[in-house]
Amino acid sequence: MAIKLTRPYHPSLRLTLRPGLAVLVPRFSRPATTSSLASKPSPIGKSTVSVFSDDGRVPWNSLTNSGKVARATQQSFNFSLIFIGLGATIGVFTVLYLEVFSPSSKTAIFNRCADKIRKDAKCLELLCGPGLHGKREVEAFGEPSWSRWARNRRIASRVEVDRTGVEHMRMHFYVKGKEAEGTVQVHMSKVKGGEWEYEMLALDVPGQQRVWVEKRGGVREEVKRQGKMFGVRWN
Repeated sequence: MAIKLTRPYHPSLRLTLRPGLAVLVPRFSRPATTSSLASKPSPIGKSTVSVFSDDGRVPWNSLTNSGKVARATQQSFNFSLIFIGLGATIGVFTVLYLEVFSPSSKTAIFNRCADKIRKDAKCLELLCGPGLHGKREVEAFGEPSWSRWARNRRIASRVEVDRTGVEHMRMHFYVKGKEAEGTVQVHMSKVKGGEWEYEMLALDVPGQQRVWVEKRGGVREEVKRQGKMFGVRWN
């Protein structure tokens, strides 16, 4: 259906309408352009971390080259700490076994010697007086120290090897009963591949004669069986 104009079309009206149309067209076309750009996903960039800030949450493929170097350095440092801690733990357990739990350790020998003193009737009589006494009535301890605990005191001992290759351990410690105190002298020897054996174990109490708990005379059976010919020792 056609509409007729009652008045003739004036040129000034055309000039005033054209700017309006020119303004309206861009207003309707801009949102379409903006929405089309927003629908496209933005690219994900690489992440950069340092040795101290890396917590491991960023995937390896998302790290920059410097970030990969930082993570590799951090992991190498962590593994080094683990290996150092493992080595220190093994070393501590080795020292504990050799010094405390091993049957040939100084602590084990001290405990065996102290038990022999506690079980000897003559030693109990000198330390605790006449009558029956228990092992707990005799206290054994090492060198005097600032520690109030007797078990923390150092046990004086030394190990030497003679010309024949026999090891000799000499040790002394102290015992105390309700009647007296004394010093225990220990001399043990061990051939290569053998066990520690008593050369002598004695208790010295001031004013009393020495009590011999163990005594071998200082010459080992193995050395006695060795012969000599023309000044040469033959095995």
